[in-house]
Amino acid sequence: MLGRNCRFLAILLCMSIAPAWASSVTVGAPAPDFTAVTLDGKPVSLADFKGQVLLLNLWATWCTPCKHELPLLEGYYRAQSKYGLRVVALSTEGSVSPNKLKPIADALTLSMVRDFDGPYQPIRGEMPTNFVIDRSGIVRYAESGAFTLDGLNSVLIPLLQQPAPG
Repeated sequence: MLGRNCRFLAILLCMSIAPAWASSVTVGAPAPDFTAVTLDGKPVSLADFKGQVLLLNLWATWCTPCKHELPLLEGYYRAQSKYGLRVVALSTEGSVSPNKLKPIADALTLSMVRDFDGPYQPIRGEMPTNFVIDRSGIVRYAESGAFTLDGLNSVLIPLLQQPAPG
């Protein structure tokens, strides 16, 4: 009987931990911190993007929608960076090594990172996954699936039009 109770408690503990991790990134709540290193070796964290609108893109080289979305994000970033947009692309596990990503990163102006530490994970295990954090550090968007131009505009333009907090 004691063995069955221990197994039951262990299952309950595991079930309570998993949702806590998943719910640590919640739309409408303050964005959890993260740390990362860009492919050129520069350390970055959430604090580096204070007062800007941050799109955190989780993608993989094997993901076909990701391959179409990344050039769209690059073009959008080039057009909107002067208004305070920042894009950080994180190539997830199962993708190629940072050395093989370097040629892609060199062709982009948005930031590509490695050695990422934070609670931002693919939603429902799907790629790509995007998180948008507003100028005040609040998560405003968290969805899996590739952005379209219309989707980027509807999510980002209202946030980019807001002034940076004093």
